[in-house]
Amino acid sequence: MKKIITKKGQEIILRDPVHEDAKAMIEFYNAVGGETTYLSFCGGEYKATEEQQKDMIDEANSSKNNTMILATSGNEIVGIGTISSNQKIKGRHVGTLGIVIAQKCCNAGIGKAMMKELIDWSKSNNITRKISLVTAQDNQGAMALYEKCGFEVEGILKNEILIDGKFSHLVSMGLMI
Repeated sequence: MKKIITKKGQEIILRDPVHEDAKAMIEFYNAVGGETTYLSFCGGEYKATEEQQKDMIDEANSSKNNTMILATSGNEIVGIGTISSNQKIKGRHVGTLGIVIAQKCCNAGIGKAMMKELIDWSKSNNITRKISLVTAQDNQGAMALYEKCGFEVEGILKNEILIDGKFSHLVSMGLMI
């Protein structure tokens, strides 16, 4: 558990999830999916059951190369960060990063704090050697944060997403650690 103070003076706790968080995590994902077009899912599209979410929490908490952290304000989840890795020998050194932050908490430094925690965790697990991510090409704020953290553009996935009838590109980024 780690306490941070945001740019807006808000106290945020970064911590590992527990089973009791499962329902709130599902509700969080379903809510934030409707706040932005930058996520891979829309509002209400996160379909995990509470039991499935509990299993994901157990996997993240017990794995040597997968992790999950929550950013909480009081009893409210305001962000979720993950590193998800393949368990096969040839690919287990690569972790895929995902960070989701409630719109009301964006640009407060929570994403940067979560990135630091996830990168530090990856460096310490003695398995992960590369962190990968994809982001919307027009998500300039996120791309700037990723670049500040050392990520480099590795490629463009053309016409990878379709939003309101318009195709957009995704940018693949990576960080060797």
